[in-house]
This record gives sequence, structure tokens and C-alpha cells, in this order.
Amino acid sequence: MKVTNQPSENENLYFDLQADFGITKHMGGQRATRELVELCHIDRNKSLLVIGCGIGSSLVYIARQFGCRITAVDISEGMIARAEERIKKHGLDEKIVFKVADAQKMPFENNTFDSAICESVTAFIADKQKGLREYARVTKPGGYVGINEVTWIKEPTHDLEEYAYTILGGARILNDESWKSLLIGAGLKELVVVSGKFKGGAQLIEEMRLTDLSDWSKAMGRFIKGVFINPAYRKYSQQILSKPGMIFKFTSHIGHGLYVGRKPIK
Repeated sequence: MKVTNQPSENENLYFDLQADFGITKHMGGQRATRELVELCHIDRNKSLLVIGCGIGSSLVYIARQFGCRITAVDISEGMIARAEERIKKHGLDEKIVFKVADAQKMPFENNTFDSAICESVTAFIADKQKGLREYARVTKPGGYVGINEVTWIKEPTHDLEEYAYTILGGARILNDESWKSLLIGAGLKELVVVSGKFKGGAQLIEEMRLTDLSDWSKAMGRFIKGVFINPAYRKYSQQILSKPGMIFKFTSHIGHGLYVGRKPIK
């Protein structure tokens, strides 16, 4: 999801390509999404805001498994279009409302939703504290805000931080304590943190489960084709491979974290 007011060229490239070949990623895949929603105490009687819905893979899973009322936002019209196509394909278009919106300034009244979640969104926001306060603002007192984000489990070098920033389209990764402090700064209480090391095989399996094998295979085929015929795809691939060995160092330093807090009841 593109969330800054003036996205960089790298950020535009990262998200535009994801919308084009039809897949968005978040750490932990389906398993992390399920655990995040459960930690936010969502059921069929609750309303849920999904911030940064991407192409809608998580929406299909959440709507089927939890039956809650869902509002989904993304700043990218391309992502919203992909998500709407996916939802209609699965016959869930009556369960989900879409809006094009910036995560830092959403068009909802205070205290609108029972809970709000976002996955692989907040790392892209320059003012992350502002983002978390906005998530909390639209959540009802007693409701939950939950985020799933890439997390540094080992202290990165400056070069590694800048490499991650480049290949992730402008994301700034934080560690556990920094993510927790953002929730506290947003006034959230009763914090729950679940984090773990990145495991490539498990991540791949969970991504395929969330997207479904057929769609995932088609998306990968479009990406591989794009590398050969589209300069933008080649440029992004070159960014990843620009520093040999750095991608392996990157994956050894990261994990995923689920960070959940409750909005106090006044």
C-alpha cells in the first residue's frame, strides 16, 4: 500500500508492479492473518477495518473464516481494482466495502469500527506514530488495533537498512520495542506481541495458502514474463541483485511481528 503523500520512484515501482502482476505480500501469510484477527477478538458480529488491503487475498480469507463486516481501504486505485475483482470472483462482494483512502487520513468518524488491522503497511509511513493514532482514532473504545510488520530481529548495519529500504519500496523496518512504543504512543493498552524469525520455506507455503495456488502460480508467471519484456520489472530485479549476497543477509536479520493493543474504554 502506498501511504506517503509524495511516494518515491522506488515506492511507486514496488507497488505498481505488485498491482500489475497480481500479488501482495505480508510476513507470515495466512497463519499470521488468522492469528492477528483472533488477537483482535473479531467474530461475525463485529466490524473490521482492513488498512492497506492490497489485492484482497486476506479479505477473502477473513470474510470466509470469521464472517465479520469488513471495510477495506488502500491508497492505490490499482490495488482496490484487483481486490474488487478477487472478491467478486469468490462471491463475497456483498460482505466487503472498499474505499480508496490514505492510511494517515481516513474518511471515517471517530470510534467507527470494532477493530482495525493492517499488514505490511505501517513500515511505509514516514510518520508512523501519526498512522497508529489514526488507526486508533477510528476504532471504538474497547476495540483492538493490530499490525503485522517486518521486524529486525538482529541489529542491521546502515548498508543493510538502506538495501531493505530500496527493495521494499521505501519501507523503514523497526524492531520489537520500537513497534510496541508506537502502539503505546497511540494510547493503546493491554499490548500483545508475537514475533518470530523469517523462514523462507514456511513463508512461501503460507503465501500460496493465502492467495490460492492457481492465482499465485499465475502471478509468478506474469512476474517472470515481465522480467523479460518490461523494463520496470527488470529494474526492480536489478535492485534486488545489485549487491550480491545482501538479500541473504537481509533475510537472516528479519522476522515478522504481530503487535496488538486495546483502545481504552473511557
